[in-house]
Amino acid sequence: MNFDALLMVILSTIAAGATAYVLFFPYLSSRARIEERQKTFVAPPAQRAIERANGAANRRDQIAQSLRDLEARQKAKHKVPLETRLARAGLAWSKKRFFVVSVIIGLLVGLLLGASSGNPWVAAGGLFVGASGLPRWILSYLTKRRINRFIEELPNALDIIVRGIRAGLPVGDCLKIIGSEAAEPVRSEFRVIVEAQVLGMPVADAVGRLPERIPAAEANFFAIVIAVQQQSGGNLSEALGNLSRVLRERRKMKGKITAMSMEAKASAAIIGALPFIVTALVYITSPKYIAFLWTTNTGLLALSASGLWMAIGVLVMKKMISFDI
Repeated sequence: MNFDALLMVILSTIAAGATAYVLFFPYLSSRARIEERQKTFVAPPAQRAIERANGAANRRDQIAQSLRDLEARQKAKHKVPLETRLARAGLAWSKKRFFVVSVIIGLLVGLLLGASSGNPWVAAGGLFVGASGLPRWILSYLTKRRINRFIEELPNALDIIVRGIRAGLPVGDCLKIIGSEAAEPVRSEFRVIVEAQVLGMPVADAVGRLPERIPAAEANFFAIVIAVQQQSGGNLSEALGNLSRVLRERRKMKGKITAMSMEAKASAAIIGALPFIVTALVYITSPKYIAFLWTTNTGLLALSASGLWMAIGVLVMKKMISFDI
């Protein structure tokens, strides 16, 4: 091998070494090792952020599922059996007893109207209204009154739960306190929840049945808060404290709306009562003049048409002065 060939081999080796050094030096240097260590230390927080995002997404899914379940139960309440309606009114009656009372009321109303008018058709109409309409109206009135009492007392019950949880008491003991010391009907409803827990039912399921017995938005809010807390966790005392404050503000708003709409309600009452008052005054002053309304066919037809249009007007006025909060 001559000197020129040896020189070419040496130069080629040096060039190959320099190329390898340029290409692989970053992977072998301390800077590369530092960067790898930095990636090692930076990766866990990013991984934790991803896990937190996944946990938040799962929590949102659980909340959405809870709301869908409650909405489904709310839709299923349109067909309410008679036993549930009696329980909502606070009556420990059976269906048989309710029907017997309805028949007795119908007979009394029919006998009174038949004796006063002497018309069998009027007596039959009074029997039908007294047996079917009047008992159901009384049941609806009792249910509405009981729900209003529950709504008024529920924020105080929530405050008891909040103070008990902050004092270290479990939720079950707080519910027992409400079931023994709160005012009716909150006391009886929470007693039902406690009895369901004693039988082994979870708190969320026991409270979830509350809106079935008390069809009010406030009861739904309470059931949603308990269900969400049981599934996704969180500060229950803070959530119930906020709910109590919201319920009190809703009650204040309802009172303001009631006060502001009293003028319209008074006007509607005067307009609705005016035909009856005028009829009574005309009958007192000129009984033969107004007697044509119920002694002739034309008068009965006019009276029926007037009653129909008046009923429509009363319903329209009621719709105008009723507000949902």
